[in-house]
Order: sequence, then structure tokens, then C-alpha cells
Amino acid sequence: MQRGLGLSLTLAASVRALPATAAETAAAPASGPDWLLLLGALITVAAIVAALVSLRRQRHAYAFQCAVFDAVPHPRQVVDADGRPVMSNTAFRKLFGASERPVVDILQEQAAGDEDARDQLARLAANARNGVGGYTEMRVLPDTPFASADAARDSFAEPEWRHVAALPLEGRPGMVLWMVDDITLRRQMEQVIQEEQERFVDLLQHAPIGFYSVDGAGRFLFANRTLCDWLGLTQEDLRDGGLRLADLLAGERPADLPAHCPFATADADSGEAIFKGPQGEDFEALISQDVVRGEDGRVVRTRSVVRHLSQERATIEALERSMERFERFFQEAPVGIALLDSAGGLSECNAAFANLLRRPAQALLGASLFDLVRPDDRSGIESAFAACGQGGDRSGGAQKPVEVIFTGEPEVACAMYVTSRSGAGTGYIAHFIDTTEQKNLEVQFAQSQKMQAVGQLAGGIAHDFNNLLTAMIGFSDLLLLRHRPGDQSFADIMQIKQNANRAANLVRQLLAFSRQQTLQPRMVNLTDILTELSHLLRRLMGENVELEMIHGRDLGLVKADQGQLEQVIINLAVNARDAMSEGGRLEIRTENVTLEREKKHKAEVVPPGDYVLIEVEDAGCGIPSENLDRIFDPFFSTKEIGAGTGLGLSTVYGIVKQSGGFIFVGSRVGRGTTFSIYFPLHSATAAASAETESKDSRDLTGAGRILLVEDEDGVRAFGARVLRSKGYDVVEARSGESALQVLAEEGASVDLIVTDVVMPRVDGPTLVREVRKTRPDLKVIFISGYTEDTFRQKLGEDSDIHFLPKPFSLKQLAAKVKEVLGTEAPPAEDARRRSVSQSLPPA
Repeated sequence: MQRGLGLSLTLAASVRALPATAAETAAAPASGPDWLLLLGALITVAAIVAALVSLRRQRHAYAFQCAVFDAVPHPRQVVDADGRPVMSNTAFRKLFGASERPVVDILQEQAAGDEDARDQLARLAANARNGVGGYTEMRVLPDTPFASADAARDSFAEPEWRHVAALPLEGRPGMVLWMVDDITLRRQMEQVIQEEQERFVDLLQHAPIGFYSVDGAGRFLFANRTLCDWLGLTQEDLRDGGLRLADLLAGERPADLPAHCPFATADADSGEAIFKGPQGEDFEALISQDVVRGEDGRVVRTRSVVRHLSQERATIEALERSMERFERFFQEAPVGIALLDSAGGLSECNAAFANLLRRPAQALLGASLFDLVRPDDRSGIESAFAACGQGGDRSGGAQKPVEVIFTGEPEVACAMYVTSRSGAGTGYIAHFIDTTEQKNLEVQFAQSQKMQAVGQLAGGIAHDFNNLLTAMIGFSDLLLLRHRPGDQSFADIMQIKQNANRAANLVRQLLAFSRQQTLQPRMVNLTDILTELSHLLRRLMGENVELEMIHGRDLGLVKADQGQLEQVIINLAVNARDAMSEGGRLEIRTENVTLEREKKHKAEVVPPGDYVLIEVEDAGCGIPSENLDRIFDPFFSTKEIGAGTGLGLSTVYGIVKQSGGFIFVGSRVGRGTTFSIYFPLHSATAAASAETESKDSRDLTGAGRILLVEDEDGVRAFGARVLRSKGYDVVEARSGESALQVLAEEGASVDLIVTDVVMPRVDGPTLVREVRKTRPDLKVIFISGYTEDTFRQKLGEDSDIHFLPKPFSLKQLAAKVKEVLGTEAPPAEDARRRSVSQSLPPA
């Protein structure tokens, strides 16, 4: 450009000088021939024309060179020795902007933060200025300003790459041609190819099968990491360690076998081989091999694939064992398991499920679950299936069971848990837990609660009635003291007393049913009791029933209330008579039995030990199985209406249980029924120590100060008259509060407290606990229609607590008081008490 500019200036100066020269020539005098002047002018004109032509050609050449330089599609820039831009093409301006800035400065800015790239760019520029060309590849940040909107949007793209070359211009010292190419796409493709290669290499290296390649001499060219791990070697050991294929194979190899062949024959392309594993452990392998040969037919390499047969076979064996284990768990599970299709059809079930339905498993396959249950339960099953389809079985075990009852004989109640097999629509897994026994227990528990409620009602009624009977029997005894046999009123009074005693027996039955009767147990011999009862039983049985008693030898003693025990035998005998309407045989047997282990019968469990067994067996009509579990229920009877109260067997059950015994029943319809009663055996020593003490009832008088506490006026009045008539000083109190007040005033003079157990506000046990704080030695007699156990638990082990059950007679009350006090009053005191008793109105 500078040379063209100087040439133009020279030509312009020549043209301006040309007219002056011609004028001067024309004005000068002719000093020679004219033709010489003309020739000089022509030569001058020709020189000017030639210069103009040359200048034009140079301009065209320069324009062509600029057009070619500008048409290059890659950014190009020429800088002078000072680094200032001389020329920049269009592509350069598009990439870096319209401003004519040195490319080095632009790239230095774009490489900000990458000091290595900046250093390389600086060395490249210095070498180019010194006449040494070169190139480099550098990463530039896209967040630098760009000329276009598209470039601005791309400023947040990933970094871009540039290929930068600096070429010094020959003959132009210091001038450098900079070439910049965008190689971002090429770099990205290289990155993709590299990642794909890495993935392929990783797949090849860690594939679950082995790969290797050997040359014709058996030297390893390649082995993947999986095969190396199987062999216990590294890839370097195989490739650089000098190992050959034959070194890794176990066993003898034929001498003529090629080194690259692991098989028994040279022409095979697959087969089994045995490799030497790590630590001397060999493993079997299946090898598939392809041989690559050269043009001369020699082996170049092999492509070999290895499968670890030992691992595969171990996996198969483990899978088979797992399947066997699962099958065993499935078949031997204690709960029923059924595999169902989406419609509820049974495709498979275990033995427990077949046992629930009492049908062979094969007979159940293909059956619909909906056909096996009651119609009322089908909607619940459908709801459970729908919940599984909605993902309800993935609630962490929170699914509620569905109660279903399988039809059949007998019916079986189950709790069903449903889960989806592998997703909605593919089927279900149903687990069935037999709840039949649980349902029966629930029914029994409900019945037990009913019995308890009825028992509490009966006990409450009996308590109040006992108070009335105590007064009736007591005042009858007082009347009988004044009306001896032969008196006109004696028979009437005896009728009143006998009916009161009959009412007392009825009350005892109610309490026996509710297990709240007051027993007076003592050591008894069942042989003696049955012998005494035999005459009564024969009269009760009638002529068409044969009664036979079989007594066990050396029968042990039992502790029971004799009267209640007689009632048990009589009730069972009467029921047996009614069951043999056309006559038969009634057999009562006794024997000593020893249970080595506990005896279970439904909900009853008899612990191991020594027992006396009473069996009452008849040959009657028997009891249906559906009634066996209800025969001890109150008011349950199979007799006609009006023929029984339904309390007989329930009373028997209550007496036996309260006496510490166990009762079982076995029956077959049309064959008869057997009741078995187990009473714990007691030793003879205990019997001797507990022998009923013979009380001298001829003299029931005594002395002492007695506090009588009773909220029932009739009972309190009767008791006070009886005790006073026997010489005692009696202080009456109608409540626990009144008794505490009396004791606070004259507690030191009280020798005995006779108190009722059940009273409002302050009951008998509460009263005694308060008295024990100041008078721990004071003797106490409780009187109650309830059992002694009801208050013993509140008082603990208090040996000075005695008990007299209601209803009691005059003699029973006087005898109990004298027994507890146990001492006679001093003569003076006795005389005084006698005078007091004589001053009382006649009873």
C-alpha cells in the first residue's frame, strides 16, 4: 500500500511538469531540427503513458489481493512490527467486532483466568515477530462482548476453542499474518468420541465375561480386567510378564497343539477349559474363540470370550437352593398362603391353606376365592383387591386384614392379608391366619362377661337376702328357746325356720353359681360321702336306673365343703337320670390319679400333681357337640320349658372351681355322657391337723365386752340379744363411723369386734385397719354373706381375723364368739354378767 501511494505521487508530479516543458520548448529559439524536439516530446508522453498503465495495473492487483484476503472465511489479520493491525478480513471483523484491535489483545482478554493460555499466546507472538511461525489451541470464555445478538445469547454457553497460528511475512520484517479458526465443534466431537471410547473400554474391561487376545505364539496381546481378576493377575502381568496362554491352563496339553489354542483339538472354535485360579484354585471356563489370520495364513491374533462356569454353576446351585428354601418356607408356613390371579382364581396354594379348607391342594387350583367364602364376605375381598391396585399394599404393613369365613363343615374364620404380586392387574398374594379359635375365645369371653355380670347381680341379691335370712333364722331360734316341743307354736316356728333354711340353700346355689358362696371346707373322704349319699341317690334314681359306685383303694382326702360337694353329686346324678328316660346305668367312680404333665381341655388347664378323680358316667342320650361348650352357662337347659331352671350345672361348675377343682365333660350322642372332676389331693397329716374340731356346745356362755357393728337392724338386734343372753356385754353400732366413735370413747374396754363386711362409707375392712393402728391385738369376727376371700386380700396376713358366714343360727354365733375369745370371765365378772343376762327380758 505504501509503495503504490509513492508511485502515484511521482506520476502526478511528472504530469504537472509536462506542459511547462512543452511550452518552454515551443518558446525557445530553434537550435536544432524540429524533429528532435518532437521526438523528445513523444518520448516524454510515452513515459507518462507507461507510468499510468503501470499504476493502473498495480491498483487492480492490489484490489484483487484485498478481495482474495477478505474472501477467506476464517478470521485473518496482518500486523506490523509494532503489533498494529494493517489488514483484517471480514471474517475477523464478524468474530471479534468491527474495531481494528490487535488479535493478540483480543485473545488475551478472552483467555482471562487461563494464565497458561495467555503465556502460550505471548510466546507465539514473540516468535512470529522474530521470524518463527507457530500455532496453538486455546480455550476462550464466551462471556466477552460480541458484535451480534446471537453471540450475546451464546455468551452463557460452554467455553469455546480457537486454533491460533502466527506466520511471519517473507520480505516484510516484523509483519505477521495471524490466523484464527473456531474449533469448538471439533473439540466437542473429540470429547464425545473420547467419552464413547472410555465407556466402551469400561464395558469391555468390567464386563461379566472375560475377553483376551493372543498371538500365534500364545503371548497375550490383551486381556480385560474381569479375566485378570479371575486369574488373580494384572493386565501388566499378562502383557509384559512373559506369560503365555499355556501357562494359565491346568492339566497336560498335547505337544502338537498350537500355542493359541486352549481346546483339546486344534480345529475347535469353542469348548471347556480349566484355568489356574488365584491361590491354586482352578476354575472351569467355557471359551469361544475366533482366529484372525494374515495373508500368508499365519495366526495374527485371536478374539476369545471366556465364561466362568464355576461361578455360573455356583450361582445356579445357590438359586436352586434358594428356590428349594422358598418352596419349603411356602409349603411349611404355619399360615395359609394362596397365589391369586387378577380375577381371584387360585393358581397355587400351600399345605396350610389346603388344611384350612380340609381339601387337597390340587382340588383347589383354579377355584375362585369368591366361591370359597360366604357371600357376605365377597365385597370385603373386592375392596382389598382394589386397595392393592391403588398401591395400598405398599403402606409398610399398615394394611388392615379382611375377615372372611370359608364355607364348609365346619366353617373356618380367617384374617386375610392381601398384597399385589408384581403390580396392578397381574395378581395377588393372600395370607390367611386361622382365627376360628380366637373367635371362639371371644365368644367365650363375652359369655364369661355375661356370667360375671349375672354373678355379680346374684351375689348382690344373695348378700341382701342373707341379712333377711339371718334375722329370720335368728329370731326363730330365739322363739324356740321359749317354745319347747309340745307347745302349740313350736310347729309353726319350726316351719318358719325350715323354710328360712330352704331359702338359705337357694341363696347358696346363687352364690355357688357366682362363685361367691361362703364355703366351710374341711378334709373329707369322698368314699364316706358317697356311701352316705348312696341311699338318697338310689331313691332319686328310681327303679329303671341302675346305680353302681366304684370306690378307689386308699383314696386320698380332699378339702371341700361337704354340703356343697353333696350338692354337686346330687345335681349330676339327677341330670343323668333325666338323660336316661328309658332307664340305664349310672356309674360313679373314684380313684387317685397323678398327672405327670399338665392336662389341657379347650380353655381349661390342669397343672401336674396328685388329684382325686370323681367320674359320673351315664348311658343316656348324650349332649350334642354344639351344646357342649354351653352346658355350664347359667339358665342354659336342653330340657322342656318348666322342667329345669338351667342353674344346676352352672352351680356345679361354680362349686368345683371355688373348691380349687377342675371339671370336664365328654359326651357322644346316643352313647352317654361322662363328667370328670379333679380335686387336689391333701395329705393325711394336713387332714389330721385340719380335722373338724368338736365343739362343746352344751355351754356357750362367756364373758367380755363386744362391739357389734351391723347396718341391718334386724341382724344387729338378733345378734345383740343372743350375745347378751350368753353373758356378754354388747355395745351396738349401726355403721363404721359409729363404731370408730365408740372405740375412741371406750376402746380399751372392748375385747372383741363383730362387724359386717359390706357397709356404706366405712366398710368392715376399713374399720379394722383403723382399729389396728391403736389396738393391734384386738380380735375381730367378720360376718358376711360373701366369701371370705373378698376382704382377706385387703387385710393381708392378719391371724386375729375370723369369719362367720351368713345366715347363721343362734348357736353358731355364740359358738364362734366363745371360740374367738377363748377365755372364761373372772367369777365376779361372770356373776355380774349373769345378773345382767337374767335381768334381760325373756327371748
